[in-house]
Amino acid sequence: MNIETKAETLTLNYLKTIGLCNNGENGRGFAQPYDLVISRDGKIFVLNRSDPSLTKAIRIGICNLEEEYLGEFYGNGYGVGEGQFTLPVAIAFDNDERLYITDEYNHTVSVFDKSGNYLSRWGSYGSTQGNLDGPAGIVIDSEDYVYIVDQNNNRVQKFTTNGDYILGWGTQGTGEGQFNLPWGITTDKDGDIYVADWRNDRIQKFTSSGHLLRIFGESGSKNGQLYRPSGVAVDKEGRIYVADWGNERVQIFDPSGNFLLNLKGQATLSKWARDFLKANPDEQVTRDISNLIPDLPSQLSTPYDISSQCEPYFWSPVSIKLDSLGQLYVLESNRYRFQVYSIN
Repeated sequence: MNIETKAETLTLNYLKTIGLCNNGENGRGFAQPYDLVISRDGKIFVLNRSDPSLTKAIRIGICNLEEEYLGEFYGNGYGVGEGQFTLPVAIAFDNDERLYITDEYNHTVSVFDKSGNYLSRWGSYGSTQGNLDGPAGIVIDSEDYVYIVDQNNNRVQKFTTNGDYILGWGTQGTGEGQFNLPWGITTDKDGDIYVADWRNDRIQKFTSSGHLLRIFGESGSKNGQLYRPSGVAVDKEGRIYVADWGNERVQIFDPSGNFLLNLKGQATLSKWARDFLKANPDEQVTRDISNLIPDLPSQLSTPYDISSQCEPYFWSPVSIKLDSLGQLYVLESNRYRFQVYSIN
């Protein structure tokens, strides 16, 4: 299926959905996915945070765009020790394609190779330079510098890949260059840094040394307004893609921060879901008589209400990424899937 969504200077074509709820220890499907990253050979590594009561489902699942499930790894299991996860948040590759995973409970960054072998860990709890308190988003630039959203310290910190502190910026507040529980982060082709300033409902752009370049966004649900943005990505033309988490949508802006387009989601069934329904015909019958985009009563009018009842729509779009072909991936933690779009 190919569904177009157009703005004056931009066309998005829906390609496919990949995902299925799987709160077990292994096998295809996701368990409250929070982030993903794509390797140079096209493998998609999905960080499954899982429910706190289902700790064995915390894992990194690996698949590709052909919907082949390629396996998973767990680190050293659930916990606070070396190579373990408690509340993992975000995942990124360095230039040697080692995986870096933040954990907001352990206040650490754990490093693995592509096969899931544990390599190292750095970070410790605190508020002084180099310490972390609830690390969330992570991005690694072309020079292998690591930028971490230090969520509860309301700052961004820059490190080497070995965890050596270089610099940081930001304090709590609503002013220029300040943050209020920031979450997502990305970099563009020029090395500038974009931060999803979650509770301030805006995106801030900085140089790699923390000099403020631009702010856009304000609280609300109209076009161009944001409510708890959780992720951000930038394409080669400088267009900015925002996971507008609280509004259950993706918004796209031009390089100056002017609104271009919003996207509510156009999901169809993944191959994994179709296989499940084929093996469970009673579930297929129930689905066949269901209205997947129902008319809702007036008391169910918030973006959350609407998305939770309309299967094709984004529901909790927590992370947004672009691959080397410029294709857009939108990860939904509440629907255990990601949707993929081409961009023209």
